[in-house]
Amino acid sequence: MVTFLLSDDARQFKQIAYHHALCWIHDGRNYKKLRPIVPYHKEKLEAFLDRYWDFYGELCEFRENPDSEIAKQLSTKFDQVFSTITGYEKMDERICKTKENKEHLLKVLILPEIPLHNNAAKLTARAKVRKRDVSLQTKTDEVTRANDTFMTIVQTAKKLSVSAYDYIFDRVSSTFEMISLAKLIREKAN
Repeated sequence: MVTFLLSDDARQFKQIAYHHALCWIHDGRNYKKLRPIVPYHKEKLEAFLDRYWDFYGELCEFRENPDSEIAKQLSTKFDQVFSTITGYEKMDERICKTKENKEHLLKVLILPEIPLHNNAAKLTARAKVRKRDVSLQTKTDEVTRANDTFMTIVQTAKKLSVSAYDYIFDRVSSTFEMISLAKLIREKAN
């Protein structure tokens, strides 16, 4: 079994890991989906989002310097922030859903090594989705494999701060002056 997992709130991720943390960025996106028309509701949403991201900032600071007393204070503050009632029904429902996920959103208070978001992993996967949306589809399995291979090389090079163009040129020209991506990954892991 996986020790810990950081994910969005999708059901398929439940009960995979001993510790399941939820991504704050994904949770925050749910508030961005709210589209209030009434100016009063817009003000309430903006004010709440300021509190939301201020609290997130405090969690980021906690990760840098974990302290059990501060963890208790943050847990109490979570209850205060996510007990807010604004009168904007859709937002109040969203706040309630966030509060229901307290255990998973505050997993960082017991395991400070767990990141608060998984955006880096998600952004890498999105490159493939964006390409598919623009290109529609590939015609053959061979082209699909080639496309997947190319995207993997480009995204891996990007993550390792290597020029994908230089790397591919190095391999295609058979000069092999650059260190392999696989070796760079192993070095970074150590």
